Amino acid sequence: MFGRAPKKSNNTKYYEILGVPKSASPDDLKKAYKKAAIKNHPDKGGDPEKFKELAHAYEVLSDPEKREIYDQYGEDALKEGMGGGGGGHDPFDIFSSFFGGNPFGGGGSSRGRRQRRGEDVIHPLKVSLEDLYNGTSKKLSLARNVICSKCKGKGSKSGASMNCPGCQGSGVKISIRQLGPSMIQQMQHTCNDCKGTGETINDRDRCPQCKGEKVVQEKKVLEVHVEKGMQSRQKITFPGEADEAPDTVTGDIVFILQQKEHSKFKRKGDDLFYEHNLLLTEALCGFQFVLAHLDNRQLLIKSGPGEVVKPDSFKAINDEGMPMHQRPFMKGNLYIHFTVEFPDTLTLDQCKSLEAVLPPRSSPLLTDMELDECEETTLHNVNMEEEMRRKEARAHQEAYDEDEDEDMHGGGQRVQCAQQ
Repeated sequence: MFGRAPKKSNNTKYYEILGVPKSASPDDLKKAYKKAAIKNHPDKGGDPEKFKELAHAYEVLSDPEKREIYDQYGEDALKEGMGGGGGGHDPFDIFSSFFGGNPFGGGGSSRGRRQRRGEDVIHPLKVSLEDLYNGTSKKLSLARNVICSKCKGKGSKSGASMNCPGCQGSGVKISIRQLGPSMIQQMQHTCNDCKGTGETINDRDRCPQCKGEKVVQEKKVLEVHVEKGMQSRQKITFPGEADEAPDTVTGDIVFILQQKEHSKFKRKGDDLFYEHNLLLTEALCGFQFVLAHLDNRQLLIKSGPGEVVKPDSFKAINDEGMPMHQRPFMKGNLYIHFTVEFPDTLTLDQCKSLEAVLPPRSSPLLTDMELDECEETTLHNVNMEEEMRRKEARAHQEAYDEDEDEDMHGGGQRVQCAQQ
């Protein structure tokens, strides 16, 4: 009597978890798992359940025999073949073996222990307002440490190491300082002999490639994509691209955008502001000018017939501001701030010509008799900022002089308590 073949079930789930097609090669699987596992590692704030799913999917698909069964009959067949347990491997064990050895240090299982995470590397990236408006890509060459390929991060030819005699393998040293009688201060600092690793390598056994450092330096070119509408101080992260170190989850390289000052445009959120100065004639009789936008388009800006533009006024052009990040077809507004430049003086003929066309004065001119009853004054030009600074300085000096005067005369009357 022949055994019943397992029925077919979903056999694409594990590929979807890793984000690869069913035709993926072992190398493709390895790259996909490495990238996803680093991103979703619990020490980096990832989802522990997602991390377990990734580890289980990679465990199955990286084994040719299990992959063949899975491709033919799906997940249920694997569970039956494994006694319903689904394998039961610790995802941290799979992760540590994938990156070469136990990532938590020491021997035995790593179950329940957390792997140390390397530091992120932060780089400022200067961008222009045009870069943020149009989007751009920048290639940057960076130097970083990677695990030595010759010794696999062991630092020695034999793979052996011994406890550092300076710190007895703890990686730290304790120093005691006398502060006074019966008073001491105890301080802990990283061991200089082993640089905090807790182990040393025999000079003759050192790896010839990394000289016992366990890592070597390499140059890597990263292409940073600045998307349309990104903001100054926004971060662009490259997961797992920082310095590598043995028994450590590699940190990220983080670029922080820094927008350079623009000579004509100011940005506030998704809106743009543009300053434009008008002559008095243009403000009263009409104007037109060409505004070169951040994408080199030429915008014709003009006033309507008979329109008067008042000093310090704003006008808006809808949908000509910054593209909205991740919604580049939607834009903010472009606001134009108008200032009006007045002439320094006018001739009598010019005044008469203006009076003939402008609205009449709010009050009539005074008669000679009314003028005789008034006291004539003279107006002076003044810089109010300088005027206020001068007044404040004078007030401080007067207050100081009053304090000195009180000190010289005994500080005024004092109230004395009568004795009973």
